[in-house]
Formats: sequence, C-alpha cells, structure tokens
Amino acid sequence: MDTGSHSPFDRAEWAKLRSSVPLALTEVELDALRGTGEPMPLAEVADIYLPLTRLINLHFAATRRLTRVTDDFLGRPAALRPYVIAIAGSVAVGKSTTARLLRNLLARWPDHPNVALITTDGFLYPKDHLLAAGLMQRKGFPESYDVRQMIQFLTDIRQTGKGRSPVYSHETYDIVADDHISIDRPDVLIFEGLNVLQIGTGSRALPAPAFTASDFFDFTIYVDAEQENIERWYMDRFMVLKRNSFVKPASYFHHLATAPDEEARAFAQQLWRTINLPNLTDNILPTRGRADVVIHKDAGHSTDRLWLRRF
Repeated sequence: MDTGSHSPFDRAEWAKLRSSVPLALTEVELDALRGTGEPMPLAEVADIYLPLTRLINLHFAATRRLTRVTDDFLGRPAALRPYVIAIAGSVAVGKSTTARLLRNLLARWPDHPNVALITTDGFLYPKDHLLAAGLMQRKGFPESYDVRQMIQFLTDIRQTGKGRSPVYSHETYDIVADDHISIDRPDVLIFEGLNVLQIGTGSRALPAPAFTASDFFDFTIYVDAEQENIERWYMDRFMVLKRNSFVKPASYFHHLATAPDEEARAFAQQLWRTINLPNLTDNILPTRGRADVVIHKDAGHSTDRLWLRRF
C-alpha cells in the first residue's frame, strides 16, 4: 500500500480513535450480520468499526455543512441529499459483512437513522445477455455490468434522493425480472460491490459516460487481504454453500450439491483461478488506492492494519 497518499495505522492505534462511542450492538444482533464462514467478534466491532463510524459521522456533518454553504450562496432552499458510502473489495473478502455492519451501526447515530444498502450485483446484465455476449466466464468483470444503468441510479439519488435498483438472486445467479429495490431519501446510502471504485463504462465498445460512479461518493472503503487468504476463504465458503444453498433445486449450482467434495472443490478452484483471481488482480486491486479508508484483514479475518487517505 502506498503510504504517500495514505497514513498507516495498526489495530491498537486505530482503536484509540473510538473516543467515547458506545458499543450498543449485542452478540445476537452481530450474529445476524455475519457472512457465511466469516467470524466477526464484538472486539472487532469495538476496535475497528466504532472508530470508523465516528470518522464517517464527522465527515457526514462536515458534508452537510458544506452543502448548506453552497445553498446559501446560491440563495436556494437547503436540500438534503443522501450521503453515499462506497465499499469495494474482492469476492469473499468480507465487504458484504462490512456493509451490513456499518448500516446497523450508522443507523444508531441520531444524525442519520435512515441508512439504506444497495449492492452492485443488481446492475449485472441478466444471464441471457451474458450468455449471448459470451460473458458468463467474465461475470464480475467490468464488461458484465450495466454501468450506464448504475450511473443513472446514482444520478437519481444525487438529484432527488430516490432511486430504483434491480434485484439480483445469488440462488438463480441472475437478475430477478420485474423486481426492484426502491430507495426513498435515506440519510445515508451504502453502495457495495466489486466495481464501485472502477472508472469507465465497463466496455471498450461504449463511449465514456459524463460521470463515473466515484463522482457520486462522499466516502469510500476498500476491504483488503492477502490473495492466498481470500482464495482460502472463497473455497471454504463455496463448500459451506454446497451443503446448504446448493441443495435448493432453483440454485444455479444445484448440480454440485450431490457431487463428491473433491469434485466441488476442483470446480471452485477453477472458478477462482479463471474468473475471480484475474478480476481481482486486473480490475479490483488497482482501485484500492482510490479509497478513503483501506481495511486489511489477516489470515483469521481480523483487521490488523488500516490506511486513511490524507484528506
């Protein structure tokens, strides 16, 4: 990590920045937020995420003040738009758990009780489109997303506070037809996905848009870990899903539910090596330096160090 643009912190240094922020989350509540196969002890919440929510809350208040200054200058009524937080990182690194946890913790602050969460999976092209375009083996790569639809969603959020996102099913591995998630003027919107810090349309065949997703973010987070650890977490999670989610007949990977573990593990290894690892190294990891905060996890999923952008 380039310390020229970011200041490094070890866990103990970061934990001291919590100040007096209380830990109101219970073990039962935390258990509901954990991802598959991902430990998240209360100590991790106290040491890492309470200081992070304090920083976000301070940044949120400053952004609101700046917005009011601009409104006063233009002589227009104050318009409160959602404060948008982007969370990026690899498959299986734990960014979804981070997003759910931050949503829960931020909603406990009196300044922003209404916190919404959207994942960029909903902006993947439908499976039929990916098959026709020969992109099923590139799912998660920039070209597999409808970036223009994603930019339009963020534009709507910025201008009106409202937006509609398509729904993605991890069970069927596809967009759910005629279904949307409606966002209606939240105080904070968390926008989580592989591609949130990437720039461009996702396709060389399309002209560059007037905006990129990063233009709409107020605060950005990258969840990081060593590649060998992410691979192990991916493989472990895949085998857990084999024993539960894959048994459902509608599951895209239902054919693996009764396969020998060795066969399923080899299949997952192939997915990692041909799709997820190249996407990480070529498209996701290069965006890490754009994040305001980088959270690095050790082999046991615990955060061991962080980097904070020098604002």
